[in-house]
Amino acid sequence: MKEKFKWILVAILIGFMAVVPLLTESRATLNLLTQIFIIAVFAMSYDILLGYTGIISFGHALFFGSGAYIIGLLLKNIGPSIPALLTGLVAVFLFGLLISLLIGTLSLRVRDTYFAMITLAFGELFFIAALRLRSVTGGEDGFSFRVPEILQDRVVYYYVALVFLILATWVLRNFVSSPTGKVLQAIRENERRAEAIGYDVFRYKLFSTAVGGVTASLAGALYALQMRFVSASVLSVEKTLDALLMTIVGGSGTLYGAIVGSALINWVHEWFSGLARVYPIFERWLLLFGIVYILIVLFFPGGLARSFTHILERKKNASRPEIKSTIGVSCGKEKKELSV
Repeated sequence: MKEKFKWILVAILIGFMAVVPLLTESRATLNLLTQIFIIAVFAMSYDILLGYTGIISFGHALFFGSGAYIIGLLLKNIGPSIPALLTGLVAVFLFGLLISLLIGTLSLRVRDTYFAMITLAFGELFFIAALRLRSVTGGEDGFSFRVPEILQDRVVYYYVALVFLILATWVLRNFVSSPTGKVLQAIRENERRAEAIGYDVFRYKLFSTAVGGVTASLAGALYALQMRFVSASVLSVEKTLDALLMTIVGGSGTLYGAIVGSALINWVHEWFSGLARVYPIFERWLLLFGIVYILIVLFFPGGLARSFTHILERKKNASRPEIKSTIGVSCGKEKKELSV
């Protein structure tokens, strides 16, 4: 019953998202929702590492930014055609797979802290390269490019991003629910115990890194297609911290928590930015959001999505004893009546 209710809720939510373009003509609203969908996939790719495998990476933006640069450079140099777009997406997939396997092979054999530092070093290496290779990347200024005509319609691209989110969620949900996903969660809980049982911890963590890297690369490609512009900022450590923040705020180890985190943070960013244009006090909106983030961590340590689920389960469990006691009382009354 619980599973059936969950799928009904998901179907209603997807149905509502599908008709949003029919309910509003606001270009800003569609752009914001499109960005939420794409960044949610990026956050979910980070949740595969942090929430399901227990890996902390400070260089996850490397994959996101690489995907953005690859698709942007191909469309800029070849032209805004569908073949160029498809070629770019294949290249993004392959590059994300290869670079994640390379980085994972070089860094996963060390302890978690050192792994985080190594990924940070790789991320900064790519970031500096993007700044220095101005003739190719445009440096800090970046470069713009044109997309195929069919994707120039914001409504069409809204649906592309929505389908991308649905497919990514379905694939990643099946992945974490598979036997491989269960092993990853066992590694997260106790790596030594998983190794003692006989699992090849390194191989499983490498597989997790590859899944997260490829997903982040594809998200970066779709982000670039939405912006039609790429700069070195997509490779910055701030992008990784954004994914980390969304995962923690929404609830790590849930996948859907990353979607909640993406929606909340992107919406708050847009809201505070709008207020800053009217009220000068909101020009320091990052400080205000920092306070909100601290409050969320203090009062919802498991994240908003996970905490909400726990509250519902607690209420459900609290109602069960009352039902049992009522049954017990009624049975007792019946026994007394029979004895009389």
